[in-house]
Amino acid sequence: MSMLRRFKDIMASNIHALLDKAEDPEKMIDQYLRNLNKDLGKVKAETASVMAEEQRSKRALDECLQDVDKMQKYALKALEAGNEDDARKFLERKATYTAKENELRQAHELAASNATQMRQMHDKLVSDINELESRRSMLKGKAAVAKTQQRMNKLGASVSGANKSISAFDRMEDKINKQLDEARAMAELNKGPTDEIDDLTAKYSSSVNVDDELAALKAQLNSNQE
Repeated sequence: MSMLRRFKDIMASNIHALLDKAEDPEKMIDQYLRNLNKDLGKVKAETASVMAEEQRSKRALDECLQDVDKMQKYALKALEAGNEDDARKFLERKATYTAKENELRQAHELAASNATQMRQMHDKLVSDINELESRRSMLKGKAAVAKTQQRMNKLGASVSGANKSISAFDRMEDKINKQLDEARAMAELNKGPTDEIDDLTAKYSSSVNVDDELAALKAQLNSNQE
């Protein structure tokens, strides 16, 4: 039976092989389950057809057995009535039914075997689909975690790049500070020699006469008291 061979192949299919080839495992999981449910519909229809054939062959066998038994009874009745020729005719017909019975029995055994195999494959496919349905949420959860980890890995690379930029910025700042220090030192060196007298003059010129300030405060105080 080609249908039997086809669905034996379906039973032997490997979901992991499909997922390994998939660009998006989550979408492939959904697609795989859709395909399985579609195949399940075909398996169910074929299983029903095979089981119906088994039932038909069983009815045909039962009817033949009834005919064999009936001819046997009629032959016995004919003998009891003293009609040997009639009994012979019933027995000849019984022999015909008995030969037919052997053919029908073989056909029924094959049909029953096919029905059993199809029912087993149907039940196995239903069980596999139910299991995969229950695993789908878990697999999608794992896929989400994997995507998050991938994004974190990319962010980690960006942070490393930022750290390099910050280090380069620090180096530039140190370089600028060094240049500024060198420029100040050079400016200090470029100044002419200082005159000690000029410094002393500036010192005493800018000094404050405490006695004069004290006298001014006293005058202001007296003025306020009046």
